[in-house]
Amino acid sequence: MAIHSNLISLLFLATAITILTISPPTSAATRRPQFNVVRFGARPDGRTDSTRAFLTAWTRACGSRVRVIMLVPKGRFLVRNMQFTGPCKNRSIFVRILGTIVAPNNIWTTGNSPHWIEFHRVDGVTISGGVLDGKGAALWACKKAGRSCPNGATNVVVSRLTSLNSHMFHMVINFCHNVKLQGVRISAPGNSPNTDGIHVQFSTAVSIVSSKIATGDDCVSIGPGTANMLVDKVTCGPGHGISIGSLGKDVNEQGVQNVTVRSTTFVGTTNGFRIKAWGKPSNGFARNILFQHATMYNVQNPIFIDQRYCPDRNCADQVKKKKKVTHFFCVFFCYA
Repeated sequence: MAIHSNLISLLFLATAITILTISPPTSAATRRPQFNVVRFGARPDGRTDSTRAFLTAWTRACGSRVRVIMLVPKGRFLVRNMQFTGPCKNRSIFVRILGTIVAPNNIWTTGNSPHWIEFHRVDGVTISGGVLDGKGAALWACKKAGRSCPNGATNVVVSRLTSLNSHMFHMVINFCHNVKLQGVRISAPGNSPNTDGIHVQFSTAVSIVSSKIATGDDCVSIGPGTANMLVDKVTCGPGHGISIGSLGKDVNEQGVQNVTVRSTTFVGTTNGFRIKAWGKPSNGFARNILFQHATMYNVQNPIFIDQRYCPDRNCADQVKKKKKVTHFFCVFFCYA
């Protein structure tokens, strides 16, 4: 499934979490000055709106000229739509989450932003630990009922973070370079619609390693404009597998190239490795793709290449033959 955004930002969404680039955390981080959200009025009871306290803590951390920690201690903290904005005066802010950050019920009906938590124009942030609970069940029920429902930063590390019950995409990496996600856990029911685990597009040098993803759509989806990407030691299931695409929806579209997916485990997924492209005239392509060394249990389609992708069954503009559609070059599936 594709997602479009003109923001270069790190987005934690009740709809998704969008992530950008990296700088590794250090043990020295614990000795940095701390801005504890509780100090600014946050309440760890899961009921009191702590949005203003979080934003105040961020403003203080962002305005510091030295390396700092923004601390979310143990407890459950209710927050509404927030934007953490840069640029900041320092390039080393460590956001340490020890507790759980909780979205309000029906967050998509509040505010004008489709994003829950957004880091925008921030350079040099490490986000570590904790749980984000998007409380997406109400939106999933809304979708199933057929009602009308809503639909830039650099140097960021995300490690040991848990994302629960996102409304839609859990994490989106968009217009980014040099991104590392490690030890991430994503969880949503297998029947939750459009809850892609991690979606990557228009980004380079992205790695997703040692992570577990259970969701209602693609565990990892790799969209147009992605290059030099590694997926390693990822467990997927339930979900729709690891997908490249969809590609070729637009005539002039960037391709996907130099992607390696290795040492993965699929359990009870619809697909294992999948490449999907619209059957329409397009400059899109998939080039130098390697799927290597996978273990699959109860997978319906271990390898699935679809060049007539049409999710809504209404694709009158699909071409029949002899017209330029999305091209696949050097796609390898191997065990060793």
